[in-house]
Amino acid sequence: MIEVKNLAKNFGKIQAVDHVSFVVEKGEVLGFMGPNGAGKSTTMRMITGFIPPTSGTAVIGGHDIIADSISARKKIGYLPENAPVFPDMTVFGYLNFCAEIRGFSKRARKRKVEETIEKCFLSKVRFQTVDTLSKGYKQRVCFAQSILHDPEYLIFDEPTDGLDPNQKHEVRLMIGEMSSKKAILLSTHILDELEAVCTRAIIIANGCIVADDTPENLKAKSSVHGTVSLKVSGTDEQALLSSLGQIENVKSADIVDRKENRIEIRVCPRDFQTPIVDRIINTLREKRYEIESLFVEQGRLDEVFRNFTT
Repeated sequence: MIEVKNLAKNFGKIQAVDHVSFVVEKGEVLGFMGPNGAGKSTTMRMITGFIPPTSGTAVIGGHDIIADSISARKKIGYLPENAPVFPDMTVFGYLNFCAEIRGFSKRARKRKVEETIEKCFLSKVRFQTVDTLSKGYKQRVCFAQSILHDPEYLIFDEPTDGLDPNQKHEVRLMIGEMSSKKAILLSTHILDELEAVCTRAIIIANGCIVADDTPENLKAKSSVHGTVSLKVSGTDEQALLSSLGQIENVKSADIVDRKENRIEIRVCPRDFQTPIVDRIINTLREKRYEIESLFVEQGRLDEVFRNFTT
């Protein structure tokens, strides 16, 4: 596991990270979220041994990042923010250099580099120098070095930054494929990414953890979680609202929009743990209303994120 113990970092009088603790188990993909300046990248840099903490520590697979730094770093694959790579090296040369640093013999090194180039879709640019690559390809090259040695622990700082939608999809697939055998910590500000690849999410604000839960449970904290939006054919608005208001566990029914003989309504439950959608459908069918569309709101992560960080 990755075990973060009471990590803190001060830059002069500014406390960037305020005694953060959490654990990432094997098989987990933990999304690390927060507004700009919240302390995400600083936390990741301390976990990987890139910068020393003011206090606290991190333990990577049983090795303390301060007391046994080299052993801990051997187990880590790290993608820093802004994809720092040597601009005058070719893609193949850079990955070969990384493999040599990781201790691979010449034969194994070539095989590993070739496998990684194929896995990260870099074949077309393998002999280009890094400074001629687009931002998206530079990001992929840096991602490639982080998984080259098949590490047990992966730490990604904005892994899809600068990638187009197809490239983002490819990276998310790779993270999903690796997740069952590794412990993965990734920072992201993309809420779709959190839902697509993460099994758990931590929200950090002002250097402190303010939420730690699954994406589904975080969405359940949204004020619109469990509400039902529906479009119904009809003109008698008051009769329709009265019928909906009499349904068990319905707190309110409000008209959102009207267009000719179509009414759009939002229905809010009293108890979000008790679904109301089946009762709504049965009631409206009994009253002979025609339901054109119906949607049950799962909750909005952007709203939950704002509530925790502002």
